Amino acid sequence: GGDLLGKKVLARTGLRFPLLVKLLDCAQWLSLQVHPNDEQAFKLEGPDQFGKTEAWHILDSQPDAKLISGLKPGTTSNELADAIRNGTIMEVSQYVSVAQGDTIFMPAGTLHALGPGLLVYEVQQTSDWTYRVYDWGRPQTETRRLHIEKSIQVIRPDLITPVIPMPVCADGTHEVLVQCEYFTLELLAGSSRSIELDTQKETFHTITMTEGEARLQSGNEYVELAKYQTVLIPASLGRYQFQPLGNCRALKASV
Repeated sequence: GGDLLGKKVLARTGLRFPLLVKLLDCAQWLSLQVHPNDEQAFKLEGPDQFGKTEAWHILDSQPDAKLISGLKPGTTSNELADAIRNGTIMEVSQYVSVAQGDTIFMPAGTLHALGPGLLVYEVQQTSDWTYRVYDWGRPQTETRRLHIEKSIQVIRPDLITPVIPMPVCADGTHEVLVQCEYFTLELLAGSSRSIELDTQKETFHTITMTEGEARLQSGNEYVELAKYQTVLIPASLGRYQFQPLGNCRALKASV
């Protein structure tokens, strides 16, 4: 309830937990897909359905790793629809080279796919609506279908999603990587200096370690996190400390 979610979250989305946080280990190309926005999810899937705006942070990458984000400049809506229907969508898809530490904001309506050799942190709206545009020749099944006409309705050819490089953070500081109406994604960094954090009882926090180890402490209670572990901080906690245990980095997501 409100103790976990926070006053701001409760007012916006009720008792439904509003965010998903995932770690994706990509051994091959994931399907080329698009997500609807809130209005489109309501129209296409029914009442009380959320769209899905998301952000990616590259935790690790092999040399020359790529992903797909958006369309080649100048692609029109008619060209897009034709390419989706006749199976030539890859000819107008925009390939992007990424490296460890890069962040990409992915608004609903952006055509996208993660490529092999990427370990990715993903934060997104809580929604199951993914419209699959192309699946690299893999056969369709009952649970893995293409969504041709719905994807044509929701893809925005004009969306450009620039790569945000890793910011330079001093010891004991945090920087905003992405901020939108659905979530804020921040990078915490330190080696010896603590970072004071506060939910203000407005929103929960999720803290995911991406490098090193740290302790989260509130009063006499604490939890220690190792690399790739995540903790959910209830909104009711209020103030707490992020205490580095040596050189470390973490991602904090909140509403």
